[in-house]
Amino acid sequence: MDEAVRAELTRLRESIDNIDAAVVHMLAERFKATQQVGRLKAEHRLPPADPERERRQIARLRELAVSARLDPVFAEKFLNFIIAEVIRHHEAIAGDSGRPGN
Repeated sequence: MDEAVRAELTRLRESIDNIDAAVVHMLAERFKATQQVGRLKAEHRLPPADPERERRQIARLRELAVSARLDPVFAEKFLNFIIAEVIRHHEAIAGDSGRPGN
């Protein structure tokens, strides 16, 4: 492989690695916030899922994806995956809050 091509490939991959790290850190922050939401919902006996909010979030994310030139179908699938995980966490938190000593 030509040295210039190898150098450009390395530069691009390093950029991708940095973006991946930022995505992971942002997801961690998002899940910290959703854990707080889950605890608040459990304390007030609210359901783990909020379908209306989820619909609004998906619509908003699809619009953001279009403006960012990202496939909105992919963006929706990604958010649905995250939402499913958040609901799973909220269900676990609600289950834990019903146990004695919690």
